[in-house]
Amino acid sequence: MANIYIPFSTGEGQTAKIAHYIADVLRARGEHAQTADIKQSDGSIPGAYDGVIVGASIHMGKHDKHAVDYVRRNRTALEQLPSALFSVSLAAHGDADEAEGYVEEFEEQTGWHPSRVALFGGALRYTQYGFLKRHMMKKIASGKPGNLGTDVERDYVYTEWDGVKRFAEDFLDELISRGAGEAHSGTAGR
Repeated sequence: MANIYIPFSTGEGQTAKIAHYIADVLRARGEHAQTADIKQSDGSIPGAYDGVIVGASIHMGKHDKHAVDYVRRNRTALEQLPSALFSVSLAAHGDADEAEGYVEEFEEQTGWHPSRVALFGGALRYTQYGFLKRHMMKKIASGKPGNLGTDVERDYVYTEWDGVKRFAEDFLDELISRGAGEAHSGTAGR
């Protein structure tokens, strides 16, 4: 059984939902998966994991600083283990170049170049925002490509769950093929 760690940093909760979904996909395949909110963790990667999938959200054009700091601190471990990154942003829904630019900046800031990267659309949770944020986000959404919703009386989720599932399964398949029997014997990455 492979043991996969999924640390994430989330601003409004969509990255957390994606991390938990990835864990559920891996568990359905018979593997062990543990999620951890970076802001509430001890800031390290526990030693008993065979692979790591880091999740980071974009707000105001930048990856969350907690995710950047976490990856900087754990770069050596991430380079020694099979590891991947998923980046969550509204840009991933309609502007792939912008979303890829966020990842390039993240790689420059952290020095980590994950072997697998996924870009997932985030969410607009107008009904959960205060008055000012609701209208600021509406203005931002109206100026972005990808037909982002601007009805502030409802929420919009742009995550393509089938893509999230494929990403998790592809990571697991690669982990198993890289470690052959190691990943399933629980000794890879130690």
